[in-house]
Amino acid sequence: MCRSVLDKERIVEALAAEWDALEKLLTGLDDAQWELSTPLPGWRVRDVAAHLIGTELMLSGEPTPDAGGDVESLPHVHNDIGARNERYVAHFRSQSHEAVLAKFREVTAARLASLRAMSDEEFHAPAMTPAGQQTYARFMRIRVFDCWMHEQDVRDAVGLPGGEQGACAELSVDEITTALGFVVGKRGGAPDGSSVTFDLGSRALHVAVDGRAKVVESLPGEAAVRITLPLGVFTRLCGGRVDPEKALPSVAFEGDEALGEQLVTHLAFTI
Repeated sequence: MCRSVLDKERIVEALAAEWDALEKLLTGLDDAQWELSTPLPGWRVRDVAAHLIGTELMLSGEPTPDAGGDVESLPHVHNDIGARNERYVAHFRSQSHEAVLAKFREVTAARLASLRAMSDEEFHAPAMTPAGQQTYARFMRIRVFDCWMHEQDVRDAVGLPGGEQGACAELSVDEITTALGFVVGKRGGAPDGSSVTFDLGSRALHVAVDGRAKVVESLPGEAAVRITLPLGVFTRLCGGRVDPEKALPSVAFEGDEALGEQLVTHLAFTI
């Protein structure tokens, strides 16, 4: 993706805004809310905060703590990244909520200063990311997406909806869009020659299947199916946070409803 899309200032300031939103959200929670379960298997609110801290410590060059025991055997751990995440969660689990929040503030402030000090060349340099070999800029957009999704996890856990508008949400949908062709074509099994429009209210995403599925700016005609759903439902489906069957009442279809339901129930590509 071109540099004009992966703009350094936009991405870094979105991260700043997202970390600020998370800090305010976490600061407003009481001890009982910190211990509530989130949509993520095995993780409470405090564990989400620990994971966010751990990723930024890793990106700062800090070694992964030797904690957690045999984390690889946990049912929700599927790979080395998951095991590393779980070690950070275990490391912070014995600490008070106040200590975890203080560490979150310290680590994100240091990371923000480091990111703002990076040159444009450094920011756009090749880097290994969760999406493979890309650029550091892409990695930081993935960080916006990851942090924003975890904000929504915390909000869902404590019953405080919000944060679904603005640059962080927009960049998160941009990141989801990079996987949408694969999700529609491979996971959803959309047939060759078909097309789909996801109407999220604030924006529409179009996918055409011509040999392979890919996101396009527009379709030459009507989509085989137009799927209308709230942005929050769409992102939670893509993130594997909700049972697709339970989400269907929030979704409307125009056109090939069977194809639409097939796609909606196979949107999950990350958790």
